[in-house]
Amino acid sequence: MTPAQLKRRVEATGSHFFERSSMRFFGDTMRNYKVTGPTAVTRACGDRCMVYELERKHAVKHGLAASAYFDAETFERVFIKRD
Repeated sequence: MTPAQLKRRVEATGSHFFERSSMRFFGDTMRNYKVTGPTAVTRACGDRCMVYELERKHAVKHGLAASAYFDAETFERVFIKRD
């Protein structure tokens, strides 16, 4: 899956993650993303699920370099449990 394909599917859920104003606020561009997965992870609530990981190649404003995770079936944003 490419970042553009993921963007289309996430936007269909009504998410504001890829809106131009949101990306401009964080100083991000589509060129700065890469997608990996699907991979199995543990959600913050303790459930396991398959997700696509949207990684930033380079840090953006204020050193933000964290990945975003999206459910492989519903494409809703998922917050994972950190070990």
